[in-house]
Amino acid sequence: MAQTDTSPENWLKDYGDLLYRYALIRVRSEATAEDLVQETLLAGLQGLDRFTGQSTVRTWLVGILKHKIIDHFRKNRHEITTLNDDETAEEVLAYQFDQQGNWKINLIEWGTPEKSMNDKQFWIAFNDCLSRLPQRMADLLLLRTVDGLETEECCALLGFETDNQLWVTLSRTRVKLRLCLEKNWFSKE
Repeated sequence: MAQTDTSPENWLKDYGDLLYRYALIRVRSEATAEDLVQETLLAGLQGLDRFTGQSTVRTWLVGILKHKIIDHFRKNRHEITTLNDDETAEEVLAYQFDQQGNWKINLIEWGTPEKSMNDKQFWIAFNDCLSRLPQRMADLLLLRTVDGLETEECCALLGFETDNQLWVTLSRTRVKLRLCLEKNWFSKE
């Protein structure tokens, strides 16, 4: 068995909160997040003899959790609904650009991204903005942009019929997230 940096008896205490927050932001259900963390810890315990020690236990457990989340989306893809608002991509973008394609609105200077990435208050604002997005949009942003899933896998998991449909939705999602962050975070810096 590989040498671990902590014993399985301490995994819940050492990594439980991290794993729970990671799952919660992706599935947006406390009960589901708790179940996924339990499944992750159980899978880690069952697979401990295969842990090679090439990463930390924390990284290894997060990797297991990522797979559990993807499995959750696969099992529940029939329950994923289409976008729950009536705006088209053109309507979301129309008020932002003039006839020549120039921005109508003043873009807020975001300063140094590294500063925001390390700011706890930024992550509170980010999570709040993410929770305001329709579920499918938030799922897509996290799976494709944060977790790095391939386009084809995201289409299959989230029920997009074409790559183009996925990319239009992702673009729309980023615009909505940016507008929310500008209003709730960057305008307050």
